[in-house]
Amino acid sequence: MQKAFTRPAPKSAGAQMRYLVKQLKGTKAVAQMLRVSQRTVERYVKGQIKKPRPDLAARLDREVKKRWQPQIRAKARQKAATTGGIVIDTRARMGYTAPIGSTDQDRIRHLTVALPPQYAARLFDAQEQGASDARLQEIAAEALKEVYFQDGGRRAGSLEEVRFTDIQHLEFDL
Repeated sequence: MQKAFTRPAPKSAGAQMRYLVKQLKGTKAVAQMLRVSQRTVERYVKGQIKKPRPDLAARLDREVKKRWQPQIRAKARQKAATTGGIVIDTRARMGYTAPIGSTDQDRIRHLTVALPPQYAARLFDAQEQGASDARLQEIAAEALKEVYFQDGGRRAGSLEEVRFTDIQHLEFDL
């Protein structure tokens, strides 16, 4: 989603804190969310503290990116789920269940595949409903089975299941 943003998200700790205070309408809510004292948040906002410790910096960055440009993010998701689809780039161990006589040996594959909009919509819906990583991997495996292994029904019609394990790298792009 970050490539769809029209402006970069705030980088410095002070700017990130000010953004969150504005979004959550107060330092108390930000302090509770980040699990720090309200006074600490106020110090970041005033510029008295500039460098957060690594765990706080990670939480701060994650919370800002989660809230940054929600309308742009929603438009990008809508476009991917209806017309554009998404691109999955992965390096993982993949195997499949197939009839006897075919080679169904698991092996590491590096794939970059454009997924159609219906799979993008399924992934976004599952993510919004709080699906586990395992469920999201199942949906991605179904998409790879359909698009990559079966090529939209043109080959490997008897393929039953694709196993998607030992993920070394997984990235989605709009």
